[in-house]
Amino acid sequence: MEIINMFVDTIKNLALESGFAGIDFKTLIMFIISGVLIYLAIGRQFEPLLLLPIAFGMLLTNLPGAEMFHSEFFQGTSIDYGQVLHDGGLLDILYLGVKLGIYPPLIFLGIGAMTDFGPLIANPKSFLLGAAAQAGIFFTFIVAAFLPFYSLQEAGAIAIIGGADGPTAIYVAKTLAPQLLGSIAVAAYSYMALVPVIQPPIMRALTTKKERSVIMEQLRPVSRIEKILFPIIVTLVVSLLVPSAAPLMGMLMLGNIMKESGVVDRLVKTAQNELMNIITIFLGVTVGATATADVFLSFKTLGIIALGLAAFCLGTAAGVLFGKIMYKATGGKVNPLIGSAGVSAVPMAARVSQKVGQKENPANFLLMHAMGPNVAGVIGSAVAAGVLLSVLG
Repeated sequence: MEIINMFVDTIKNLALESGFAGIDFKTLIMFIISGVLIYLAIGRQFEPLLLLPIAFGMLLTNLPGAEMFHSEFFQGTSIDYGQVLHDGGLLDILYLGVKLGIYPPLIFLGIGAMTDFGPLIANPKSFLLGAAAQAGIFFTFIVAAFLPFYSLQEAGAIAIIGGADGPTAIYVAKTLAPQLLGSIAVAAYSYMALVPVIQPPIMRALTTKKERSVIMEQLRPVSRIEKILFPIIVTLVVSLLVPSAAPLMGMLMLGNIMKESGVVDRLVKTAQNELMNIITIFLGVTVGATATADVFLSFKTLGIIALGLAAFCLGTAAGVLFGKIMYKATGGKVNPLIGSAGVSAVPMAARVSQKVGQKENPANFLLMHAMGPNVAGVIGSAVAAGVLLSVLG
C-alpha cells in the first residue's frame, strides 16, 4: 500500500511540475499565433527566412517552465550581465546580440554585400524617391505620438515599420521600446511579405494608365571607380549628418565596398552566406522570444499592427506621388510607379513596380529603374532610424 501511495504521489508531483500544469488561456493563444506564423512562413512562404525563426521563438518563450527567456533581465537602462550569464536561459544569452545592437548591423553587412548600387549611381534622382517614401514613418510617428496609448519612444519604434526594413525596425525598437520588440518585428516582416498584395492597389489608385505605361530610357553604364567611391562617400556624408545611423550605414557600405572591390571574394561570400544565415537564425529566434503572452496579447499590439500598416501604405503613396511630380517635371520621362519602390523592401518592391508597369505595357521594363529608389530606400530607412534615435533615444 505504501508503495502505491508513493507511486501516486510521484505521478502527482510530475504532473504539477510539468509544463502542462502551467498552460493557461493566454499560453494557448500564443501557441495558436505561433502556429499561424509557422504556416505563413512554410505554407505561404511569407518572409520564411526570418518569420519561421520568429514564430518558433514565440513558441519557445511561451513554454511554461522552460525558463529559456526572462524579459525582466532586460528591463531598465542597465543590464546585469552576470545575472544573465549565470541564471539566464539559452535565449537570454542569444538576446544580448539584439540588446547590444550587434545583430541588425551584421545583417546590414550581408545586405550590403549582396546589393548593387549601380542603378542609384546611374540615376541620382532616385535618392529623392527613396527619401519621399520615408514620409510614412514621420507622419505615423506624429499620429502615434498623439495617441494616449503610446509614449514618444514607442511611437518612434512603431513608425519605423513604415520603412519596410526588418533589421532597422528591430534596431530602433530594441532601444526605444524593447517591450514592443516582438510585436513590431512580426508586423514589420509581415508587411514586407505582403508587399505584392498591399502596394499594387495604391499604385493604381494614384496613377493614370498613361503614367503607368511610360517607358524609361536605359540607364547609363556605371564605372567600377564610381561603385567603389560611392560607399565611402555615403558613409562619410550620412554618418557625419546623423551619427546615430553610423552602425547601420557603416556596415551596409562595408559589405558593399567589399563586393565592389573584387579583392576579398572570401569575405564577401562569408558575409552573403554563412554569417548572414547564422545571424538571421539568432536574430529571428531571440526577437520571437520577446513576444511573451503578457506583452503580445495587449491592445498595444493591435495598435502596432494598424499603425504599421498605415505607415507602410503612406510610405508607398508618398513615393508614388513624388514620382508623379518627377513625371511632370521631366516632361513624362519618369514612370511614377518606380516611386513605390522607395520603401526598403529589397528587391520585392522593385519587382512589384516592374510587374504593375508591365501589366499596362508589355514592352515596359522598370526593374532596374525601380532598383534605384529601392536601394535608396535602404539608405533612407537607416537615416530615418538615426534621426529617431537621436531625437528620442
